[in-house]
Amino acid sequence: MQAVVVDHISKCYSDKVPALKSVSFAVNQGEIFGLVGPDGAGKTSLFNIMTTLLFADEGSVTLLDMDVECDYKKVRAVIGYLPGVFSLYPDLTVEENLKFFATMYKSSLTENMPIIKPIWKQLTPFKTRKAGKLSGGMKQKLALCCALIHKPEILFLDEPTTGVDPVSRKEFWDILKTIQKQKITVIVSTPYMDEATRCDRIALIQEGEIIKIDSPEKIVKGFEGSLYSIRVKRIFDTLKVMEKCPIECIFYPYGEYVHAVFYDKNEVTIPIRFADFMKDNNMEYSDMKKITPSIEDCFIELMERRKSE
Repeated sequence: MQAVVVDHISKCYSDKVPALKSVSFAVNQGEIFGLVGPDGAGKTSLFNIMTTLLFADEGSVTLLDMDVECDYKKVRAVIGYLPGVFSLYPDLTVEENLKFFATMYKSSLTENMPIIKPIWKQLTPFKTRKAGKLSGGMKQKLALCCALIHKPEILFLDEPTTGVDPVSRKEFWDILKTIQKQKITVIVSTPYMDEATRCDRIALIQEGEIIKIDSPEKIVKGFEGSLYSIRVKRIFDTLKVMEKCPIECIFYPYGEYVHAVFYDKNEVTIPIRFADFMKDNNMEYSDMKKITPSIEDCFIELMERRKSE
């Protein structure tokens, strides 16, 4: 069964900049679905529409067969939402925040404690501390508890790990896997490409358009071209020179490396021909090796190919 159906959603703000351009996708019940893209890609606008906080200019969204505009009151009763900005009451304690949201949803801590217990165990030592005094990771865990206290059928998380340390990020995603076992559909947005691998399926979004939707494994498997990692000393000079490379390729900086995707069918000769090209242009490099693409590599390659179409 499909928990969420987004059908040709478009949104344009007053400055005429299109935030979303005919976005369509469906989310299966019980899966973790990721919306992956950089800042400004349209993730938050789409989340606001799906959670009844913003009207779309065109298209429709249904959650569990309920229209988010016509049935917004019913929709709000069955969803949980953790926005990108901490939105709890900083002057209330951890426990007071949780009790407040439980009361607001006509629920109780006792009734739904089983679903939040793995998170609540970590928060219990700080239950008398004011929410505004918590660390970034603990704030997000408290916000997640408050979003789950009424046991929603669909949970929306808008960039939940932004600004959170790596250890807390990992813990947060482990918690999401536990939540999924409760048969809750999870829709999460993130700018971190490495987090995409923790989702069942992902939608890559850029400039308000969906580039591709599939499982992380299938997106990596569908990578076109041969990806090489190349260590260079003068990275910006190297990028400038590579604009003249006779081998069809796209390239981009990756730390102290350059990642280059070559599209030559004669793959065996690529390193040799590339070496000749770099020598002719007096450019030094080392450690050129073929590597397996990451989700980030796939995202960049898909964007570059779209630009050239």
